[in-house]
Amino acid sequence: MTWKTPRHTLDLTQRGLIMGVLNVTPDSFSDGGCFFDPDTAVARAAEMESEGADILDIGGESTRPGAEAVGLAEELRRVLPVVRSVRAQTQCLISIDTTKAAAAAAAIEAGADIINDISGLRADPDMAAVAARTGAGLVLMHMQGTPRTMQHQPAYQDVVHEIQTSLRQCIDAALAAGVAREAIVLDPGIGFGKTLEHNLAILRRLDAFSLDGRPVLLGVSRKSFLGKITGSADRKWPTVALTSYACEKGVRILRVHDVKENVQSLRMTEAILRE
Repeated sequence: MTWKTPRHTLDLTQRGLIMGVLNVTPDSFSDGGCFFDPDTAVARAAEMESEGADILDIGGESTRPGAEAVGLAEELRRVLPVVRSVRAQTQCLISIDTTKAAAAAAAIEAGADIINDISGLRADPDMAAVAARTGAGLVLMHMQGTPRTMQHQPAYQDVVHEIQTSLRQCIDAALAAGVAREAIVLDPGIGFGKTLEHNLAILRRLDAFSLDGRPVLLGVSRKSFLGKITGSADRKWPTVALTSYACEKGVRILRVHDVKENVQSLRMTEAILRE
């Protein structure tokens, strides 16, 4: 199983990847405001690299439930200086977390390798063309609704089957635009238009989302449903537990805030599973 990006073709057969979250926003759900200053963000990127991150996912627009949209100019003001500095100072792959084709194109020109589109190409009709033209890795995520509406009574008849169907449509749209199949990664979108019960159903069936043999990315880090289950405000250790579980279920990329702990969980689990 490989993942093609402009600078590397990554072999994910036996070694998964840790994607470190770097939100340069004032209002993200867990770390909003912590890394809004560019210098602080770049320092955090270097720290995550030292802790073992393979990818740094840089986002300039909060996607927490109820978040308001950010204009293109403001998003670019937030992310481009950070992308340029991180590219100059680290060896990590860089992902741009955006639904805007123009923001993705500018970030790739500044040094990003991957587009992480939570809308699965639905928010901007030009996104697939940007991915095809640049050769960027492309993460396609499932979301019911938008960040502003997604938690308003999400409903499914069969959550796993409906996500599979939606992701197949995303793959078809990407391929039709000229995106290489090997560039695509799929994300079932935990917490994006899902209840606690939906999230658990997805986690039980993680192996169902590797459609067309494409790798799966999972983003559960610090999400509120973890606290609902454990009754604790500390969501780091449930995330670490899910990293190990997801690895066993075949997930190849884990998107996390707490890099060091999740790297250790992933490597330990891989060592046990390796024959």
